[in-house]
Amino acid sequence: MLRSRLVGFGGHLPSRVVTNGEMATMVDTSDQWIIERTGIRQRHFAADGELTSDLALAAARKALAFAGMQAADLDLIVVATATPDNTFPATATKVQAALGMTHGAAFDLQAVCSGFIYALSVADNFIKSGQARSALVIGAETFSRILDFNDRATCVLFGDGAGAVLLRAEQGTGKLSDHGILSTHLHSDGRHYDLLKVKGGPSQGQNVGYLHMEGREVFRHAVANLTAVLEETLAANGIGPKDIDWVVPHQANKRILDSTARKLDFPPERVVVTVDRHANTSAASVPLALNEAVADGRIKQGHMVLLEAMGGGFTWGAALARI
Repeated sequence: MLRSRLVGFGGHLPSRVVTNGEMATMVDTSDQWIIERTGIRQRHFAADGELTSDLALAAARKALAFAGMQAADLDLIVVATATPDNTFPATATKVQAALGMTHGAAFDLQAVCSGFIYALSVADNFIKSGQARSALVIGAETFSRILDFNDRATCVLFGDGAGAVLLRAEQGTGKLSDHGILSTHLHSDGRHYDLLKVKGGPSQGQNVGYLHMEGREVFRHAVANLTAVLEETLAANGIGPKDIDWVVPHQANKRILDSTARKLDFPPERVVVTVDRHANTSAASVPLALNEAVADGRIKQGHMVLLEAMGGGFTWGAALARI
């Protein structure tokens, strides 16, 4: 059987760092208030004129360089984003053109903070079905453009960035010892559509508005849904928490990370945490955290890694992979 092996990793953050102290000059908040409730100490904001596609392209180039591949080697680009450059065309096609890729396919996927997990699953299925031999999966966001800086409950939570992974088809045995993506698990529940959303949009005849979130409800659902999908992933593969080398979660809130790990008895030292420095970068958070842990040597070849995320919709999902 074909497996989607992760052969390249890349990440990119805008150069502007916004500390909690700077946030306190924009909105009624404080460093202590933010840290106690979220674990966030700083975030990155894109510069004026710096677009989601710019961040995505930088991360893509790093992933290609890591893998020693060229754009000509790609069959597919999937960009997960809730903050595209334009309503259409897809941001992925801008990345495709900038890389010099003139064949294959490129498209966007929108599942908010779960977007990267969804995009990874889609690309994995393209490879397993034989429709692609290689795929570039990118999560990229400029959430600073949709924040209401009068709402201290939300504007302090988010940042901008992009992360990318490169998948390449490899023959596998169907066993857990295989390198590559071992399983993906996706879910959604549209009944909770209004709890986390951006108001406005083209079909409503309105410009894009600001992010709105019912924080307590989102927190409650996040812990329950993420715990459930992680249990589902472990059960589907016949393994337990001790078999996992690293958990790379969506970086929404340190309290969510801690609660989920505690429920599943994952040791905190095996959970990759970047939320303190990146804040919530939506679809970019998982690949950014994954890239960092690969780059600093924590995640090594042969390690089994569990990725998870939940976002607006609600959407949530998980992926199990051996690096």
